[in-house]
Amino acid sequence: MRLYHIAFAFMVATALTGCNETLDTAKIDLSTVKNKVQQPLPNSILAEMQKRDMPRNSPIMIRILKEEGKLEIWKAKADNRFEVIKSYDICAWSGKLGPKVKEGDRQAPEGFYGLSPANLNPNSKYYLAINTGFPNRYDQANGRYGTNLMIHGACSSSGCYSMTDEQILEIYAFARDAFKGGQTTVQLQALPFRMSPENMARHRDSENYEFWKMLKAGYDNFEVTKRPPEVAVCDKKYVFNQQVDGKIGAATTACPPMSTPPALVSALSTYNKTYEVAYARALDKFDGKVWYEPTEAERKAVVATKRKGRDLAYAPTGTSLEAGKLMSQAEFKTWMEKKMATAEAKPANTILASAAPTGPATVSERMKQGRLPASNTLPAAATTTASIPSATAAPAAPAQTPTVVTAEGKATTVPIPEQNPLAYAAPPVSVEGSKKPFWKFWSKE
Repeated sequence: MRLYHIAFAFMVATALTGCNETLDTAKIDLSTVKNKVQQPLPNSILAEMQKRDMPRNSPIMIRILKEEGKLEIWKAKADNRFEVIKSYDICAWSGKLGPKVKEGDRQAPEGFYGLSPANLNPNSKYYLAINTGFPNRYDQANGRYGTNLMIHGACSSSGCYSMTDEQILEIYAFARDAFKGGQTTVQLQALPFRMSPENMARHRDSENYEFWKMLKAGYDNFEVTKRPPEVAVCDKKYVFNQQVDGKIGAATTACPPMSTPPALVSALSTYNKTYEVAYARALDKFDGKVWYEPTEAERKAVVATKRKGRDLAYAPTGTSLEAGKLMSQAEFKTWMEKKMATAEAKPANTILASAAPTGPATVSERMKQGRLPASNTLPAAATTTASIPSATAAPAAPAQTPTVVTAEGKATTVPIPEQNPLAYAAPPVSVEGSKKPFWKFWSKE
């Protein structure tokens, strides 16, 4: 009998521990927060950081995965490698997959952005906010514009990544502590989805695919090194971790001669070989299949019950994965005909998972003609080898040559520094002689 009571007491204690950990984070009572700008991170997170050998004020990186509806906080360990310390469900993001192009399009930004302390807004009407930095140099060079694109609280979005107030309280604290530790710029990677072989294959007929291949180069660099890549813009495109012969000028001018550190070339080559095999397997898996990306209204419908009992401004959107559908081509055609027959709006960014565009430019146009391509050869993004996989809209050159082909068909050499500050800063600044922590990229231990 006594053993029973001991076991029962142990189970209660365990349950309370889990409950307290939950209450310590996302379930914090905001009415008890006296100073939201200086609110410390929950004890459970601080304990986890200590367990993983992450200094409290070490650098962070923020990664957004739009389709999955996730915002990840990556934090540097003592060995300068980054790990996810916290992952949050994004409460609301508006529009569809794809970059923001202009003011009022309701699109949330995609790309690589540098956040400084000035991007923190302690006086936001949405509890707390962090400006994403849109438009950055790439956006400006490509004629993209918009204002006040934020990561903020309130769970309501018109082009922003909106969190709950409890979530933004923690996210803000992560950034604040990193800046206190000497980090000058926090990198924000806003990505359409986790850029795995399956996801790239599933979305390869998207009108945004060439843009996403370019972002994937930065994603790959981070996956290989677990350190935020150094980012630059030239020839109207992103370039990652490049050693520049000279200086990079305006974002619209041609890239100067560039090269890739041998160790990084080797690591990316190995990574890319594995990717190619998995991508080919994904093509077979999605052969004859079509991915329908839902509209914002369809995403909201999936999570409509979450609005009950809340203020009208609280508007969760759900994720594309929850509301999207993978269908056969026949099912997709029937689905589209039904939507047209009921006079519904044209679906946002409909995507084929099994074919490259041929004939009419959009899937909808091909569907109207009663034909959907059934297969495709392995795209260039999956067949590059070494230097920077999928670094630009066109395939990268072989490993032995640091030359890539731009979207305009020009051959150019592309950049990478052997040593970078761990956190991206634009423009790059020298840390020689600095008293702040020197987080090196390719350190020579």
